[in-house]
Amino acid sequence: MKIMVDATKCVGAGLCVVAAPKVFSQNEDDGLVIVLQENPPPELHESVREAARLCPALVITYEDD
Repeated sequence: MKIMVDATKCVGAGLCVVAAPKVFSQNEDDGLVIVLQENPPPELHESVREAARLCPALVITYEDD
């Protein structure tokens, strides 16, 4: 899996961090998404999918291997 985000459209809701805290974080200054792991291990894939579903701005996309 490869994760891509469009941080320019992020609204800082933080639902990605709640769904996948090992993969996403938020910038302390503006609350925008930070990807901690662009290629997370298989055991985190479902949490990444959930984060993408929950994102109100739909900025998280991914490609499955």
